[in-house]
Amino acid sequence: MIHVPTRVRTRPSSPHPTGIRRSSELLRLYRREPLDPAPFYEFLAVDTMAQLEGQGVDPRGIVVDIGGGPGYTAEAARTRGGRTIVIEYDEGELHLHGRCPVDALVGDGQALPLRTGVADIVHSSNVLEHVPNPESMLGEMQRVLRIDGVGYLSYTPWFSPWGGHETSPWHYFGGRWAAARYERRTGTRPKNEFGVSLFELHMAKVRAWFEAQADLRILWEGPRYWPPAWRSLAHLPLLGEVISWNHLIVFQKKESRPSP
Repeated sequence: MIHVPTRVRTRPSSPHPTGIRRSSELLRLYRREPLDPAPFYEFLAVDTMAQLEGQGVDPRGIVVDIGGGPGYTAEAARTRGGRTIVIEYDEGELHLHGRCPVDALVGDGQALPLRTGVADIVHSSNVLEHVPNPESMLGEMQRVLRIDGVGYLSYTPWFSPWGGHETSPWHYFGGRWAAARYERRTGTRPKNEFGVSLFELHMAKVRAWFEAQADLRILWEGPRYWPPAWRSLAHLPLLGEVISWNHLIVFQKKESRPSP
């Protein structure tokens, strides 16, 4: 396990914004993210904790963060009394932005190096679209949760305007074409390359997986960045995937009941 003290920033004492003001602040920080990433990811981490607490979730347990990189969400959970474990596939991601999470393991989200039922909360932000077998990762999130534990899953659907990541919006003409165009224009392959580290993932596929799980109950589903009142946008056929931009599912593990 990697154990490195993380740099802790002084946080403002003002309440976390809600509604349109929250969405506006997310957009403002997102636009500055390429040059100044920390404020966006710090805000997003605090926002995640606020969303979980809004669902009545107590963060003072074991929090597993899949693909948590340098530990923004883990830090936000620790300030609320959580005990955190970051699982990251690429060790280099753990040291981004001059940071490192307090406790981290190098591992694959599709085969987590953790025992069954260890987590009170399992969190994953914008990772699912980067694994070749999303059902395996979803199954691992399900496995490591204890009964009554809560999962927080956000991901970027393929038809989102950011579905192709740095190749967007050209991914609408095909992922491989968009990657080739990016290479022609920049001289390098995209970090998130279609078929290698980025895959076509649709909301309907993720929903179908959840509907097939007898021991999982969805607590909240909707666009992650928009006001909660706009959650119905996620259920518009196809168009919802575009408008949602980023899809969020908060779910709880219940004891499965045998079929009669």
